[in-house]
Amino acid sequence: MIFSSKLIEDAVQEFSRLPGIGKKTALRMVLQLLKMEKGEVDEFTGAVSRMRHGIKFCSQCYNVSDSDVCVLCVNPGRNRNQVCIVESIRDVIAIESTQQYSGLYHVLGGILSPLDGIGPSQLNIATLHDRVRNNGITELIMALSPTIEGDTTVYYIARQLKDLDVSITTIARGIAFGGELEYADEMTLAKSIARRQPIENYVSMK
Repeated sequence: MIFSSKLIEDAVQEFSRLPGIGKKTALRMVLQLLKMEKGEVDEFTGAVSRMRHGIKFCSQCYNVSDSDVCVLCVNPGRNRNQVCIVESIRDVIAIESTQQYSGLYHVLGGILSPLDGIGPSQLNIATLHDRVRNNGITELIMALSPTIEGDTTVYYIARQLKDLDVSITTIARGIAFGGELEYADEMTLAKSIARRQPIENYVSMK
C-alpha cells in the first residue's frame, strides 16, 4: 500500500498487528476513525488505554478483573464447591454465555505443549492444589479443548490432585476432537457441560 500520509500509514500498521486483521481491514478501520468526531476518537483510544493499564487478574481464579478479585469469585450466588478449569479468558466468556453453569472458574492461561516450550510452570496449575484443599471444592470440571494438548493437560492435573478427595469430570464429547472450545456453539457447549463425565471414563488414574 502507498499512503499519502505517514500518520495514516502508522495507524494502519498498528491495527494490522492485531490477530486476524490484514492491511485492508486495518485501513477501513482507520478511515472509519477519520469520519468520527475527534472527541469520539479520544473516547475510543482512552477506553483502550484505560483497559490495558488498569486491567488486573483475579487473585483466585486468574480471570480478568477490575479489582483484585473478579465479580464471579465474589458473587455469593455462585456454587463455591464447583470449579471449572479452562484454558483462557475467552473460554470463561464462552461458558458464561450458555447460562448453564453457576460455579467458579480456574483459568490456566494455556495448556501443556512441550513442543512450544509450555510446561506446568508456565501455567496456573501449582495454585490449584491448595485451592482445592483449602476451599471445600468437591468437583473440578475439566473444560479444555478436546485436543491432544488439552487431554494431556487434563491427565496431568488429575494426577497432581489424586491425593485429594475431589471429583474430577470432563465435558462430554459433544465438542469434536481437535476442535477449539471458544468456537463451539452455545447449545453444544451447554450440553457438553451438562453431560460431563468422570475422568476415569477416559483414562485410568492408577
